[in-house]
Amino acid sequence: MGHTAFARVVVGVIGNVISAGLFLSPVPTFLQIWRKKDVEAFDPKPYLATVLNCLFWCYYGMPFVNPNSILVVTINGAGLVIELIYLAIFFLYAPAKGRKKVTTYLVCEFVFFAAIVAVTMLTISEHKTVMNRPLRAVVVGIICDVFNVIMYSAPLFIVRKVIKTKSVKYMPFLLSLANFLNGCCWTAYALIGKVDYFILISNSLGAIAGASQLIVYARYYKTTPKEDPSSKPTNEVQLSTNV
Repeated sequence: MGHTAFARVVVGVIGNVISAGLFLSPVPTFLQIWRKKDVEAFDPKPYLATVLNCLFWCYYGMPFVNPNSILVVTINGAGLVIELIYLAIFFLYAPAKGRKKVTTYLVCEFVFFAAIVAVTMLTISEHKTVMNRPLRAVVVGIICDVFNVIMYSAPLFIVRKVIKTKSVKYMPFLLSLANFLNGCCWTAYALIGKVDYFILISNSLGAIAGASQLIVYARYYKTTPKEDPSSKPTNEVQLSTNV
């Protein structure tokens, strides 16, 4: 293994560790649901969106789509399992309306994913290239980037709330920092060796979004009202976790 390939593997493994931490960040929220046996006002949409995102990145990293991308598959495969466990806990304690919503969304997502896989596998030859890359990887990569950019931009709504309230109460520092590091790490991974523009585009934007969150946090940290020790605000923010 050459120095470039070794460096890419090392950075990819670090990216896997950071991304895994982000995938596991909602665990306290789901433990609370498990203990209370009640989903309260919990919204499963971010987790449903992450399932679809992980599916597409797993497909993108397959050898017959984009060779030499096994580390993309490993973290998104793990993320897919984790997100499905979260949704299973939600399904277990949600009312009938909530269960129906999750079931409907998941069925639609799997049908959509299966349709994209079928179309790209049946209509695009594995050996057909464009921009010196497999055409199949280009098509799937564009789809992955669209979903990743949407997910990376989602936490920016929290930034707007922070600016409006002059409080970082609902924007945890460690999650913001991990989101920034995640974007930086996968950006570096994309630049080592043969540049992977699809991993590069979405994650460089993610790094910028993460940096913006940290700047806003630093700006409004001192203006955040002191917490009442008796109050325990719930945190249901999940940042994007995918490459």
